[in-house]
Amino acid sequence: MLPSGGQSRVGRPAPGVPGTSGTPGPGERELVTGEAVTLDVKPASYILRAAGTIIDWLFSMLVMLGCFLLLLATGGGLDDALLRALGVLILVFGMVVLPTTMELLTHGRSLGRLAVGARIVRDDGGATGFRHAFIRALVGVLEIYMTIGGLAAITGLLNSRSKRLGDLLAGTYSQMERVPRPQPLQLSLPPQLYGWAQTADVGRLPDRLSRRIAQFVRQAPQLTIAARIGLSTELAREAAPYVSPLPPVDAETFLVAVAVLRRHREAAGLALEAERLQRLEPVLDALPHSFPDR
Repeated sequence: MLPSGGQSRVGRPAPGVPGTSGTPGPGERELVTGEAVTLDVKPASYILRAAGTIIDWLFSMLVMLGCFLLLLATGGGLDDALLRALGVLILVFGMVVLPTTMELLTHGRSLGRLAVGARIVRDDGGATGFRHAFIRALVGVLEIYMTIGGLAAITGLLNSRSKRLGDLLAGTYSQMERVPRPQPLQLSLPPQLYGWAQTADVGRLPDRLSRRIAQFVRQAPQLTIAARIGLSTELAREAAPYVSPLPPVDAETFLVAVAVLRRHREAAGLALEAERLQRLEPVLDALPHSFPDR
């Protein structure tokens, strides 16, 4: 039966369900925009960051190798000092100028990050600028080229968002942009709760708690029995003070009914709002007093 007591403390999330208790998991982060909209973003994993970095490193090495071959083929009559100066310029171009320019032109992306579906953004989620790209490229000379990626690998392992040293100094991180398309959740109201749904009030349910309930209902089939029962009981206890009347069903059935009823009523509210705006559209678009044809 559904517990009818007051709101209890939030339980621990089950393994494999990050963020179910309302807090972001180890690989997640919540950002709040200037319009007070909460965004759930996912940093690129350590393996994906390493793969993108290797691709970018190979691309830079190929560009520098091509420049050196071109210099050897065309610079036969130049003295040694000029050849050494041109060699240093090629190294600076391949290690600093090329990564900075590519990151600026592609808005935080590069050849490797395009391949893995990632993008460099600021810690607050905003787009990076020249300062961020230049710092990352400059520090990359040390941690990627001079240490053959060893320093970047160690720093990424010790950071929860797989940041390398250049990201820590520039205030950036790699954010995943290629995410799977969400599948629509097919839910239906349990038949024994049709009568309850006619008079039930779920409008006071907080949005954050509603999102957690929807996330649990979506992921419930992948959970173990013990985790499923524990999480459904905890969420039902939190939702009970905001739902009236409480149906005499088990915790998971109660959560499914609340999620379905809230979705239906929100959809009905949006449909009514669209209908009102459609009725007002002729008045809003019309000119006052038949102006200018008076």
